Amino acid sequence: MQARGPLMIEHRLIEKMIHIIEKKIRTAEQKQSIDPYFIDTAVDFIRVYADRTHHGKEEDILFRNLRNKNLSETDKKLMDELIEDHKFGRKTAKALTEENTKYRNGEKESFAQIINCLKMLIDFYPKHIKKEDEIFFPSSHKYFSDEEDQVMLSEFWEFDRKMIHEKYESVVKEFSS
Repeated sequence: MQARGPLMIEHRLIEKMIHIIEKKIRTAEQKQSIDPYFIDTAVDFIRVYADRTHHGKEEDILFRNLRNKNLSETDKKLMDELIEDHKFGRKTAKALTEENTKYRNGEKESFAQIINCLKMLIDFYPKHIKKEDEIFFPSSHKYFSDEEDQVMLSEFWEFDRKMIHEKYESVVKEFSS
């Protein structure tokens, strides 16, 4: 397997979650209410799986290794654009969390903002994934030898192995404060 393989597999799971969010939006718009617990779950998925786990491998391993390569101007520009995309996802998840807190506290006008944030995510992720799967990953692969690619794949597996510990250490830290 090439190093981009796990990233593309993760994209398929993110796409499935985006599809679930789309269905939840339709139901919420019909009922004019949304389950705050679902929003918590969706945000957790976006933050832990899509951002920390998936984007973490991209930024902390793939992009780090690409910075040591002589990238074409087009590839460098696209990598910078992907980093900005990741920041957009983080910002949207943060706004979604804030609006969900308000909604939970009885501010029903936050419903529209929650729906807006969810729609931004379902618009963002398919485009972002397509950009990576169809343009960036194939283009960036040429910068690595087979050996370098396999080393990166090993780093990805090690990164994943540590994620569960990182997540729950942060939970304990949060409640210890």
